[in-house]
Amino acid sequence: MTFMERYSKSKDKFLKDKFIIKYNRDLFKKFFEWEEEKLKRQNGLPRLDESSYKTLYTYINRLRNVNQWFKNKPWNKLTEKEIKQVYNDLEDGKITNRAGKRFIDRRGYYNKVFKAKPFKLAGLHDKVENALEFFTDKSKKEVRFVNEDGFKRMHSFLQKPQHFVLFWLAWDIGENITSFLELRVKHFKRQINKDTKEIEYLVYLPEDTLKRSRQTRSEPTIYPETVRYLDALFKYGREVEYRDEKGHIRRKPIPYKEDDFVFTFKYRQALQIFQSVAKRSGVRCEPHGETPSWKDLRSGMACHLFAQGWHVEDINLRLGHSPQSKWLQAYINYLAVNRKRVIKTHYDNNLEDIKNELEESKQREKLTGKRLERQKQDLDSLKTELDAIKNGKGFMTLISGLVKQEMAKAFEQATEKNFDLVIQKPEVQSVKYEM
Repeated sequence: MTFMERYSKSKDKFLKDKFIIKYNRDLFKKFFEWEEEKLKRQNGLPRLDESSYKTLYTYINRLRNVNQWFKNKPWNKLTEKEIKQVYNDLEDGKITNRAGKRFIDRRGYYNKVFKAKPFKLAGLHDKVENALEFFTDKSKKEVRFVNEDGFKRMHSFLQKPQHFVLFWLAWDIGENITSFLELRVKHFKRQINKDTKEIEYLVYLPEDTLKRSRQTRSEPTIYPETVRYLDALFKYGREVEYRDEKGHIRRKPIPYKEDDFVFTFKYRQALQIFQSVAKRSGVRCEPHGETPSWKDLRSGMACHLFAQGWHVEDINLRLGHSPQSKWLQAYINYLAVNRKRVIKTHYDNNLEDIKNELEESKQREKLTGKRLERQKQDLDSLKTELDAIKNGKGFMTLISGLVKQEMAKAFEQATEKNFDLVIQKPEVQSVKYEM
């Protein structure tokens, strides 16, 4: 079911709900008419598209909840005290969701209902400003994502080819699941990467499948698993139902055509698939252990790429944001990857200093070893000469040297010139022999 069909059906049921007083139903009808025209004019559309219907659809649940919080009282009769009480109860966690937990999207209610057109149509603008005087629009982004191990654990519980492809696209490309479900075969181009020489798919993400804040782009796949499962799916074909001779419903694969949707199911079934796999695998979100959603795979992919050394600007572009987007800032602060890199750089520098000191120590040790070796050789030589003198073999050499020395002195005195003679003299302090 498309968002257009879901919105039309839900809006009709909502505006005919007799449990909602007539004044509020009329107010809601005026708001939807105003919002529909706004979306067309602001986006330059001749008619509403799927993204517009998705936006409108989210308002139905918001308006229903707010109406219940004020106990179905006419909105034009609400007092500043009542508005402030609901605001405080939301912030204090006294008003909870179906799971009994504090509403996560409180800002969405404040910005889209309380401080926006619905309450302005009821003439509550000034009352809201006074009641929400402490509300600040500085959003504090919540950090939650499925890590790589969690994704792989979920992956092990998959069975059908289309399911494998959808999960790997969510982890690899990281776009919203509703966008993937609108992709056709012609949006996938199999090619060889010029740099890595590896096979990849270039996935084209057209404008009409994306949120308005996302950029139209083509993204190459990163992981070989994505290529492998896409190859297998396109070879296997898409499944269609038929009845056999006995009237039983059967399924059979037929070849894909260029204009066929890659996935034969829509968001509701994709949500059921994810919830089933998450429950069976027991995977939870980091850091607070929430039940995961498709969006948490997108966040997990971004965190994984950042940890792998990707620059923030490149990840933003892959996610469809502008390079300067602050979307990842909360995740960067949580992961502290930059600080870990600084610590690693500091560690590497210290390690390099230690290596240099060790090398210098080795050189000193080597020089010391050579010096000790020379000293040992000198001692051995001296010991040999002393042994020779002791045995009487070096005596004549010593006498000959002394005679030459005396002759040199005599010639110097007679000629008044230096007369150098090389005298081989054992380096000993005293000589002792017996006659």
